Amino acid sequence: MRIRPAHHADASAVNELLDQLGYPQVGGAVTANRIQSWAEDPSSAAYVAEAGDDLLGVIAVHVCPFFERDGSWGRIVALVVSDRSRGRGVGSGLLAAAESFAATRGCLRLEVASADRRLDAHEFYRRRGYIDQAGRSSRFLRDLPADGDHHQDPLLSER
Repeated sequence: MRIRPAHHADASAVNELLDQLGYPQVGGAVTANRIQSWAEDPSSAAYVAEAGDDLLGVIAVHVCPFFERDGSWGRIVALVVSDRSRGRGVGSGLLAAAESFAATRGCLRLEVASADRRLDAHEFYRRRGYIDQAGRSSRFLRDLPADGDHHQDPLLSER
């Protein structure tokens, strides 16, 4: 098994992996563009695990500076290992690549969100030293309009 940066040519296989996680994709070109955007962003990385011609898994990680103190933190945005490859060290290898990327960019902490129903994933993270924050903090989400019809930016209204 080899871990390497994701390439736009991996888009179709990445789509299959994301579909296994419950995130069906609309097409290879869109995913290829997303992979390219991540490759060009110095704060982001996407890695794949491969064996021969098979793509076994993918991970995406993003780095963000803390506002309230010095340093940065990283967030695993996606981690998927193929159904047929689980339990063979693929996830551990991908996680190590993401942790290394984050550490070389000054990250003091790495976080990952996992759906409540993914109990096997929770155990995977616990075995690797991640601490379950359930009950200690809450996560709030709000979808924003895709058409750009946002409330007026308060900074723009001051001009």
